[in-house]
Amino acid sequence: MKKINYWAVLVAILVTFIASAIWYAAFAHQYFELRGINPNDQAATAMSGWQILVIFGRHLVVTLVMAYAFVRMGITTLKGGLGAGFLFWLGFPAVLLVGSIVSDKVPFELAAINGGDWLIKLLIIGAILGLWHKKVRKGV
Repeated sequence: MKKINYWAVLVAILVTFIASAIWYAAFAHQYFELRGINPNDQAATAMSGWQILVIFGRHLVVTLVMAYAFVRMGITTLKGGLGAGFLFWLGFPAVLLVGSIVSDKVPFELAAINGGDWLIKLLIIGAILGLWHKKVRKGV
């Protein structure tokens, strides 16, 4: 029997938080222009403390849900974690982003930037959780 490894969850949250910051830094100019924000306006592009907390909370929820699912599904390998991470991305963020393109007229390029971020995050979470699992000792 396996249990959620909360150290793995914490590490996954921190790594995805950093990876996401790098991703959006790489696409910052296009990201802000697609949203109608001047990329050179530091006041408009700066993140507030509450926004950072919300992002951290989102990472926490997604990582805990995936950790629970991995335990229930018995995923304990890198390959299994990456495969599940991809399927989580395909079944949730990718579907929602396509809906935003079709229904809300979100530019494809903006959805692609957000979708790439989510793909990277879910693959990282899947890899960490797949490799770093916790076994329950019998009789202890």
